[in-house]
Amino acid sequence: MNSTPEIIVIGEALTDIVETDGGTAEFAGGSPMNVAIGLARLGHEVQLVTRIGSDTRGDEITRHVEESGARIFPGSVIDEPQSTAKAVLDHAGAATYEFDIRWSLDFVDTLPAVRVLHTGSIASFLAPGAADVRRLLAAAGTETIVTFDPNIRPTLLESAAVTRPVVEDLATLAGIVKLSDEDAEWLYGDTPLDQVLDRLLDLGPALVIITRGGDGAILATASDRVIEPGVTVEVADTIGAGDSFMSALIHHVAGMLAGGVTPSAIRDGSAFDRGELERLGAFAAACAAITVSRKGANPPTLAEL
Repeated sequence: MNSTPEIIVIGEALTDIVETDGGTAEFAGGSPMNVAIGLARLGHEVQLVTRIGSDTRGDEITRHVEESGARIFPGSVIDEPQSTAKAVLDHAGAATYEFDIRWSLDFVDTLPAVRVLHTGSIASFLAPGAADVRRLLAAAGTETIVTFDPNIRPTLLESAAVTRPVVEDLATLAGIVKLSDEDAEWLYGDTPLDQVLDRLLDLGPALVIITRGGDGAILATASDRVIEPGVTVEVADTIGAGDSFMSALIHHVAGMLAGGVTPSAIRDGSAFDRGELERLGAFAAACAAITVSRKGANPPTLAEL
């Protein structure tokens, strides 16, 4: 891998602990980490700016990321316990969650210039690191496309009224925003999705996408709107589907940039004609479909696609 990556992802890498009557299992988790792994599997040089503990769980996170081909940003391994998210499942399969998360990026002064800079999820909202995330996004140069996926985790957030201004503030720094219909409903209540898209587009992103699970996604610019159908597969579980969609979206945009599309054309939306939106949507839907067809957050490689 070159010393300067093509893409940087900022955000949490967690140990997910699942407790059931049958015992306890642990998995590497965290939406930004999943996005970074998805991008590496799609052939990109990607670096994850995160906070990883120095214990056995942290070692497992590092191994999981690096085995995918992604790299950990220097300084991201901290002498502290690994952050965890525990899900306790009852007899009906309903989960209650307990989080033990430390989130700060005070060790990161600046980031190298890259084609795409992505963030989202818990990292965007949890103090004190959320302020570091915003600082790093705001410092991105004009040649870098910023992407944002709020990936709402209600159990860690105060309320929609408190969270919505944070989402909208970060959207002003982004060229592309992706959220799920569940995110939209939590943030904006019963506001129709088309109106949510309009509201976010008015904040400045060139492209806003709302995913709708098995029903596909809506891709919207100021001048066009495409409804991309879902891909029919036998679902194993939906873990990591949105993250896989996000990786595919970034992959497509990075490919456009590598092919000669200018960052300004991405940021002003002129690069996204209807055909481009349809190609982007179809590719991202295919990535998500492969992910949900197998257990866990296990995004595809280009060869599998």
